[in-house]
Amino acid sequence: MFSFSSFKFTLLLPLMVGCLMAASASNFNNDFDITWGDGRGKIVNNGEVLTLSLDKSSGSGFQSKNEYLFGKIDMQLKLVPGNSAGTVTAYYLSSKGSTWDEIDFEFLGNLSGDPYILHTNVFSQGKGNREQQFYPWFDPTADFHTYSILWNPQSIIFSVDGTPIREFKNMESIGVPFPKNQPMRIYSSLWNADDWATRGGLVKTDWTQAPFTASYRNFNADACVWSNGASSCKSTATSTNSAWFSQEMDSAKQRRLQWVQKNYMIYNYCNDANRFPQGLPPECSMS
Repeated sequence: MFSFSSFKFTLLLPLMVGCLMAASASNFNNDFDITWGDGRGKIVNNGEVLTLSLDKSSGSGFQSKNEYLFGKIDMQLKLVPGNSAGTVTAYYLSSKGSTWDEIDFEFLGNLSGDPYILHTNVFSQGKGNREQQFYPWFDPTADFHTYSILWNPQSIIFSVDGTPIREFKNMESIGVPFPKNQPMRIYSSLWNADDWATRGGLVKTDWTQAPFTASYRNFNADACVWSNGASSCKSTATSTNSAWFSQEMDSAKQRRLQWVQKNYMIYNYCNDANRFPQGLPPECSMS
């Protein structure tokens, strides 16, 4: 049985404090539009907090006003508390079209007392199947935690409270497509997925617990805004204020990544040979 007591508090406290201090205040009215949900998505507290809700009739969602082509995107989320089985909170970057690119965080709800599943995926040119899943080392419903996507020409790094959990490197040199040409918006939605989300659909949503609510705050995008066919980062590669554009993980972050993957990873597509009878994707041999 998973226990939140396994959280290595002393190891991660400096990371959490540093991340929370770095998160800048934002106004959701300036950065996002509620796009669906018939009033179930709300911007409150003078624009400081956004909430999405789900009931038996509908979920809700929002999207960013801006499109981005590379950046470091931070958002603090507090997930649906209690019995969240059957619910999915999706937070991701995506382009449009049949050959879209996408970078996913998805949070799969569970029965009270069981851990959420933190699901990640990367799509490039319309193809995904690159899932990695983790248990969080904390209760993601008790407080806000910072979920970050660093996306630059070299790699995509998923982080939680400043701790990297996954890196997807640019390996175009061995024929692996990498998202680099299509600008993406930020999207989030809270929706019912009880046909698959919890134990493969065996556990259904308990609508007596509705409405289910997820909360967002402290959005920050240190990123290249794409507008009218051009990027705002003409000189990003040489800008002293855009270290993220060439950032790679140092040895300390590599060790933290390995710690998370050793202790909290529960699924890795690169270990699922049954799913790829013609052979594992080429990037798996480079991991």
